[in-house]
Amino acid sequence: MIDFNVRMEKLRKVNGYLGSAILNYSGETLYIDEENTGADIGYAAAIFNDSFRQINEASLDVGFSDIASFETKTEDGHVFLMKSAGTHADESYSKIDVFCIFRDDGNIALAKMIMDKSSKAISQELAQL
Repeated sequence: MIDFNVRMEKLRKVNGYLGSAILNYSGETLYIDEENTGADIGYAAAIFNDSFRQINEASLDVGFSDIASFETKTEDGHVFLMKSAGTHADESYSKIDVFCIFRDDGNIALAKMIMDKSSKAISQELAQL
């Protein structure tokens, strides 16, 4: 079994981190960390995941490829949803989405790098189960 806490540890340590969730391709929550938020991260992640899918459809409709990430910036924070990397032909890959929220003063660039690496590692581990 995957220890999501270990895989998300680096992200939780990034300045400005508030909470996160990992969703499988159908939008089911595999992991959730909402301790520092006072919010229902599971619900927010599901809403963002649904929006992500709709925006992806629009991207495909205009002739672009699948979107890799979805970011919303507000006056007081950032909300991200990042799709795990991989291809449809890659058998060592399982589709997941990583959702997280950060304060506006957080280290957003570092968070994006860590989210990308974590999503790849988790995808590969899930494919091996």
